[in-house]
Amino acid sequence: MKPPRKLHIKSYGCQMNVYDAQRMVDTLAGEGFVETESADDADLVILNTCHIREKASEKVYSELGRLRVTKDEAARNGREMRIAVAGCVAQAEGEEIIRRAPTVDVVVGPQSYHHLPQLLARAKSEGRALETEFPVEDKFSFLPYPKPDAIRARGISAFVTVQEGCDKFCTFCVVPYTRGAEVSRPVAKIIDDVKRLADNGVREITLIGQNVNAYHGEGPDGRSWPLGKLLHRLAEIEGIARLRYSTSHPRDVEDSLVAAHRDLAALMPFVHLPVQSGSDRILAAMNRKHTADDYRRVIDRFRAARQDIAFSSDFIVGFPGESAGEFAATLALVRQIGYAAAYSFKYSPRPGTPAADMQETVSAAEMDERLVRLQELIDSQQSAFNRAMIGKTVDVLFERAARNPGQIVGRTAYLQPAHVFASPDIIGQVLPVTIESLERYSLLGELAGPAARDRSSTPSAMAKSSQETKSSQETWGA
Repeated sequence: MKPPRKLHIKSYGCQMNVYDAQRMVDTLAGEGFVETESADDADLVILNTCHIREKASEKVYSELGRLRVTKDEAARNGREMRIAVAGCVAQAEGEEIIRRAPTVDVVVGPQSYHHLPQLLARAKSEGRALETEFPVEDKFSFLPYPKPDAIRARGISAFVTVQEGCDKFCTFCVVPYTRGAEVSRPVAKIIDDVKRLADNGVREITLIGQNVNAYHGEGPDGRSWPLGKLLHRLAEIEGIARLRYSTSHPRDVEDSLVAAHRDLAALMPFVHLPVQSGSDRILAAMNRKHTADDYRRVIDRFRAARQDIAFSSDFIVGFPGESAGEFAATLALVRQIGYAAAYSFKYSPRPGTPAADMQETVSAAEMDERLVRLQELIDSQQSAFNRAMIGKTVDVLFERAARNPGQIVGRTAYLQPAHVFASPDIIGQVLPVTIESLERYSLLGELAGPAARDRSSTPSAMAKSSQETKSSQETWGA
């Protein structure tokens, strides 16, 4: 038997890329590849790229420069190493990558990575291979199922793609050009995926898509199902304790999704709902198709359905033409909503998007100042949200051993890391934890109820007992 070939994938950007990287591993397992953590000894290195942030493509070319040295070293040692560029930068700049980076063997867009085995074969016979067209066939119909061992090795939480692409055409965004039009997977296919994951120990599913709440997949009844109805069906699958979804658009929050938050205990009360700006004029210039008041009304609908619901969001500062008053409207919106977390970025033009041609630029210094002010406000809200957990007993899904000996870490309903001293046998369980303190962004606590009694004689509990005189900062680790 031939020894396995080694595969290293470096992913940039969104959750979708994390999922795609796993599916590339599954696809190439049939070709005799196994994952390795280092590019140095890999037979195939894939850069799974993202085109959302500033200078994304230049970071790829910089990494390719380093890999060229590694590839040359492998050749001097008589070993063949191949390099592939996948993802959204590959889709947007395929020909340019071929021109600028001769060390690259394969360039493949995010809708075509199921063709990787054929592309590698073509590169071997023809020198190089490029595929950035949107294929007619559905890639999910051709991707192999992950092996049970691979599922278990990836942990108790998993992503499942239910929708790809976007039809919104925000003026700052490249997604419609790199991922294509909105496409939703059939309900039956998603159910099969989730059952397979649950059968192999997965306890939490996050449904993902570029615009996930635009989901409209064909149901078993032949009708189009919205995301809320899909979530109701997935909540029935044995073994799945928690459901999440990301990323949503305010325009596509329909009633069944709000009702799902009211009715489903498995659906976590934490919604990522990007708004981008608090100014109606800027929102219109972004082609967001909603106003600030529209967004506030969506938040109100969720809060009316479930009082303990919390939100995260995305913000862009310094969009072309943004005035000081319009930025102040963003700060006012943040203060009014109150976020558990949020992501904020300075505007950077993406080539080929309408906003890239807008002339009314905001100075770099002004963007920096605005970003600092926004992030300070968001951080203060996140800190207050986390501090409010102290003294409460909350459910935590435990995921893995923490860095500090004897600790197990899990996540609350709001994705906050929570650490306890306990036996590793709690991994995969949802257990109540009384929160005692906060260290940076991590909650620190003790198991509550019957679970607390069960841990009283474990070695980790005795280790904690011997350290009780230490401060929480010394004893607990994030």
